[in-house]
Amino acid sequence: MSWYDERNVAVKGSVVLAKWNKERALAKARAAKPAQRSYAGAQFTRLTSDWTALNTSADSEILTSLRALRARSRQMVRDNGHAKNAVRIVQNNVVGDGIGMQAQVVNSQGKLQEDINTQIEAAWGKWILSNTCHVAGKLGLTEILRVLMGQQVEAGEMLIRKIRQPFGGGKAHFALEVIEADRLMDQFQTAKAPNGNTIRMGVEMDQWGRPIAYWLHPVHPGDYTFASFVPAKFLRVPAEDIIHPFIIDRWPQSRGVPWFHAVLKKIHDMAGYTEAEIVAARASANIVGFITTPDEAPADDLANGQRVIDAEPGTFKQLLPGESFMGFNPSRPNAALEPFMRYMLREMAAGIGVSYESLSRDYSQSNYSSSRLSLLDDRDLWRVLQGWLIRGVMHNIYCEWMEAAVMSGDLNIPPDYYEDREKYQAVRFKPRGWGWIDPVKEVNAFKTAVRSGFMTVSDVVAQTGGGVDAEDTFKARRQELDMMSDLDLSFDTDPAKVSLPGESQPTAVDPPAEDAPKDGAEEEKQLPASAGFLLEQI
Repeated sequence: MSWYDERNVAVKGSVVLAKWNKERALAKARAAKPAQRSYAGAQFTRLTSDWTALNTSADSEILTSLRALRARSRQMVRDNGHAKNAVRIVQNNVVGDGIGMQAQVVNSQGKLQEDINTQIEAAWGKWILSNTCHVAGKLGLTEILRVLMGQQVEAGEMLIRKIRQPFGGGKAHFALEVIEADRLMDQFQTAKAPNGNTIRMGVEMDQWGRPIAYWLHPVHPGDYTFASFVPAKFLRVPAEDIIHPFIIDRWPQSRGVPWFHAVLKKIHDMAGYTEAEIVAARASANIVGFITTPDEAPADDLANGQRVIDAEPGTFKQLLPGESFMGFNPSRPNAALEPFMRYMLREMAAGIGVSYESLSRDYSQSNYSSSRLSLLDDRDLWRVLQGWLIRGVMHNIYCEWMEAAVMSGDLNIPPDYYEDREKYQAVRFKPRGWGWIDPVKEVNAFKTAVRSGFMTVSDVVAQTGGGVDAEDTFKARRQELDMMSDLDLSFDTDPAKVSLPGESQPTAVDPPAEDAPKDGAEEEKQLPASAGFLLEQI
């Protein structure tokens, strides 16, 4: 090959190499600089190389984590005061001391049928007692609902089984069995039922995801301490006999997830950090100082190989020749502990869905406005959960109970019940309400809203009455006014007697004075101190 050919080959090689280097540099630039049109949260860079996320279904994620999440959540509720308080907060605010009911059977003119409604309410009030409502006779309906809401937080779900037989001398062939979620057959991802349906973590479903049956362990699988050996078998319970409430975050979703799932690790870290600080503080408190000496301690000052020095209040101790004292001033308890724990508790409260003030019982970091705002936010959540509980659980139980009560003769309902069940099963449930935060301002605001037509008295009573409704309030008010009239008593809570605080209206019991002014003005009458009620009430 001539020198000319060699030169051409070299030139072509250098051109190819330059082109390759250029393409390599462009590739590096594209990798270093993400595309402008991509989402920042979806970019793969050296800063997100440890961010691993999978596109899996809700059931796939739940299957691999449910048992561990449930066990750890229960351990936290047992051992952590804040976790226990979170469960109690949900129970108290969603259920409280019970959810009342008012039958709403009306006639063809739309008027409430008092005789039938009163009969239904009386029979319901007897059945919800523990002796007839619960198969074991230990839990009334209110207690069952409180356990249900506690399990929603702790385990993410709970099952209520309908047992169609009477208990405790009741007439209605209907009672409830409380079943923990552990009894669901959740150790298999999928299985096939004999009829061909798919069983997903113990829930047998049709092609549309509608539950057909539930596969249960005959006893709690963790009750090995008290149960004798039982051959492996499962119970198939039809779905119409099971109420399985849980919060659905994604669909399809077969099982519920503990509400602690987003904060479990932080709660565990808080417990470990608190324990470490306590151990360090105890160790620091046990050490007053150190004595240094170039020589060994005399034998008569040793006990079990340790130097012993007596210490009493108000005394001076003389050290041995050559010894010196070095004080110990530990930095425990850690001054940063409190703000750090407040930060962690705020994250915990946000993950569960309650306010920091309610969870921590610490109101030192808030003022009236911030506390009121957090309470209002909490109450919005409680109302959502109350509606979820009423629609998904209470209404189901009520309709099943009425069916059983009518069939057993416990309710004397007209024969057209079977032709128009919706008419007789009409009901209004009355969840707990909350008291005033600022009574004067809020009562005036509600009064203005009612008079302006934006609200009704029933709306106000439902929000603030603590489980009673307008009908209960009006009846109680009527009884109160009749009793006052019978006893010839006048209070400034009676608008018929007093138009404004301190101004009495003429009545038959209290006639106007003979020397009253002719222009119609009345003399101001002073009410006794015992009648010190405000007229600000609705």
